[in-house]
Amino acid sequence: MEKSSKIFVAGHRGLVGSAIVRRLQKEGYTNLVLKGREEVDLTRQEEVERFFEKERPEYVFLAAAKVGGIHANRTYPAEFIYQNLMIECNVIHSAYKYGVKKLLFLGSSCIYPRECPQPMKEEYLLSGYLEPTNEAYAVAKIAGLKLCQYYKRQYGANFISCMPTNLYGPNDNFDLHTSHVIPALIRKFHEAKINNKPYVEVWGTGKSLREFLHVDDLADACLFLMKNYDDEIWINVGSGEEVSIAELANMIKEIAGYKGEILFNPDMPDGTPRKLLDISRLKSLGWERKISLYDGLMSTYEWYVENYR
Repeated sequence: MEKSSKIFVAGHRGLVGSAIVRRLQKEGYTNLVLKGREEVDLTRQEEVERFFEKERPEYVFLAAAKVGGIHANRTYPAEFIYQNLMIECNVIHSAYKYGVKKLLFLGSSCIYPRECPQPMKEEYLLSGYLEPTNEAYAVAKIAGLKLCQYYKRQYGANFISCMPTNLYGPNDNFDLHTSHVIPALIRKFHEAKINNKPYVEVWGTGKSLREFLHVDDLADACLFLMKNYDDEIWINVGSGEEVSIAELANMIKEIAGYKGEILFNPDMPDGTPRKLLDISRLKSLGWERKISLYDGLMSTYEWYVENYR
């Protein structure tokens, strides 16, 4: 990619897309195409094809998606599978049809099997049953990975995919009904502190293990892969470290300065018991994360306090 190359960041207002935009701008890329849903609804084929025909982007970062935590995935499975399938099919096909030089599709580590061997290698995908609480989202994301793989195999399109672990950072979704675990805990502990609540309830037993990556590290990896990776097999992007939900909750409690208790609710789901990516393939290319979990949580909490309404 040249600094003047025309680059379309799909989903530029979201957690991942906004981080990719910040990274590209920091690196001096000046010709970014940024369209909100009110301008181009990516679930509508006609609008997407009209956009690609008019704008003719050279490179595409496909970060647009409908995302959410366990509660949202269990409550709205039809929306999760439909919207994500439509976005992927429309953008990937139009990118091929209108001659995009390279496309990077963002998958998710939650699409690996529920009982997957740990750490999870790229080749473990589709080797077992999916986690039921996010099956609809996972099926759609698997389809996106396969679209890129098959368009590359059949047409020679330079479409690649990466598989990020659990992400967090500025511009995350802090809605308690639809958010992932880190933004939900940040909001819960902050509100409990300012309202002097005696305890904070955390779903599950707290024993589940998770890997987390700051979204600015992911954006750095995406730019790295766009420059250095061309294989049809997807590639894992993570920190290589894991933490229990209980440890995470106590870390956020400390950062927020909350003095009350943490009550775990074992009647609510834990989700996948463990989910750690094998990142040896990415490390062999020369990339590693730079932001520690504690530092990333601290900066995200500070961003939330300053910006969220």
